[in-house]
Amino acid sequence: MSTAPHAPMTRRRWFVTGTDTGVGKTLASSAMLSLLAASGLRAVGMKPVAAGLELVDGAWRNDDVEQLRAAGNVDAPLALRCPYLLRAPMSPHLAAREEGVRIELPPLLSAFAALSQQADAVVVEGVGGFCVPFGDDLDSADLAVALGLPVILVVGLRLGCLNHALLTAEAIRARGLMLAGWIASTIEPEMLAPEANLQTLRGRLGAPLLGVVPHLAEPSAASAARHLDLRALRATAAYAAHRSAELAEFSHSAAPAELSPSAALA
Repeated sequence: MSTAPHAPMTRRRWFVTGTDTGVGKTLASSAMLSLLAASGLRAVGMKPVAAGLELVDGAWRNDDVEQLRAAGNVDAPLALRCPYLLRAPMSPHLAAREEGVRIELPPLLSAFAALSQQADAVVVEGVGGFCVPFGDDLDSADLAVALGLPVILVVGLRLGCLNHALLTAEAIRARGLMLAGWIASTIEPEMLAPEANLQTLRGRLGAPLLGVVPHLAEPSAASAARHLDLRALRATAAYAAHRSAELAEFSHSAAPAELSPSAALA
């Protein structure tokens, strides 16, 4: 597949979700950022909520957040790239509860609007699957609806992926969101009949396949990017631009202090 779009794409924003946790969302998101940056765009990744930190060189780091940062080419503050950075590697609502943190929409939307002012392309990577809880009255699907971005679904190729993918696509569309495309991620190379499963998904998901990322011995954004073709996403440009304009208006009324939950961990 082509490693980059044939013509520059501008004002692109997407929400990347997955059929489950550990299916390759970060690798796919990073590969997208690598392609977008290589095409000459200012590209930045956002992980609105991340759970699971390691102390590296005296600073708390999340591997997903770091991979997205490295794949993009915009030097944005951590508080914008990841407004909620939680220490325990568990569901965000449990990690937040453990730290006495309440995850709320305004800081997330304000951070996204700020990133949109700094970049031509913003790739927002969700947490786990599409409906992972953030709190008692908020989950990842609610965030996707609030952002209103075209959604890209990463399908982890393994037994059960057909049901997981079709249910997730149904949940995305039931909330009025556009399923802009999907990426197949080979997380179990020993899976039986992978091509037959891909063919079934091509016929049933009703969205373009952007690429099949193989099982990579040394996975990286650049190596995964060689297996993606983003040209089919051009059709979502107007949709994303409209939503970005709406969120830019919102950012004028959001308090800057709302962007600080991760600042102490930077």
